[in-house]
Amino acid sequence: MLTKRIIPCLDIKDGRTVKGTNFVDLRDAGDPVELAQRYAAEGADELVFLDITATVDNRKTLVELVRRVAAVLDIPFTVGGGIGSVADVSALLQAGADKVSVNSAAVRNPGLVDELANEFGSQCIVVAIDTKKPHPGPLGGGWEGAVHTHGGRKPTDIQTIAWAKEVESRGAGEILLTSMDADGTKAGFALEVTRIVSENAGIPVIASGGAGTMEHFKDVFTAGKADAALAASIFHFQEIEIPALKHYLRNAGISMRI
Repeated sequence: MLTKRIIPCLDIKDGRTVKGTNFVDLRDAGDPVELAQRYAAEGADELVFLDITATVDNRKTLVELVRRVAAVLDIPFTVGGGIGSVADVSALLQAGADKVSVNSAAVRNPGLVDELANEFGSQCIVVAIDTKKPHPGPLGGGWEGAVHTHGGRKPTDIQTIAWAKEVESRGAGEILLTSMDADGTKAGFALEVTRIVSENAGIPVIASGGAGTMEHFKDVFTAGKADAALAASIFHFQEIEIPALKHYLRNAGISMRI
């Protein structure tokens, strides 16, 4: 079995971490660089930084943050939020990001995925897919749900599985799959859609949305067949500590880097 990955996610606004932390001995809980170092020391396999403001003004702030993070971090990290062009990606990779994540821009212009993969290589292109279960009406999206954009607020008529296959065929190296139904509930990952996407995609799938207990991680790696699991607040607030989580998963027979 390939080693599974644990990935904390930091939401960034104006160069600061948005979700508060109560880590002791951090001089500034809002500083993403200190938080990133803390996670790396605790055994996180990778990190994801999502810029939730992502305007042109903030792009310089984000590039500067990436530079600061890259200077101190020895694990891979991905940056996402409002990325829509080769120039955006180039600036972030040159600043030291290992991967970039595209979402709404790829839905608007699927050819962007080909463009980025051709320019920079599939290994650094992650496509984030926000999926939501169907509701009655024309945008049902099939049983597995429809792709949503704009932070999960705007539904499309694109089916989740079809989109996952398409972005893989266009050169994405990884899929970051967020269930908008599970997100923030702490009631567990959306196992069914994660499993179906994992079975249909030939590239790694990072599951996101719903983590609340250690057992949820075990379930998403076994029943959900995910390659990696991402969470935010449970790590920020130390409800689950990464070393304990990794030992729990290893004892459950899941391959982990300890």
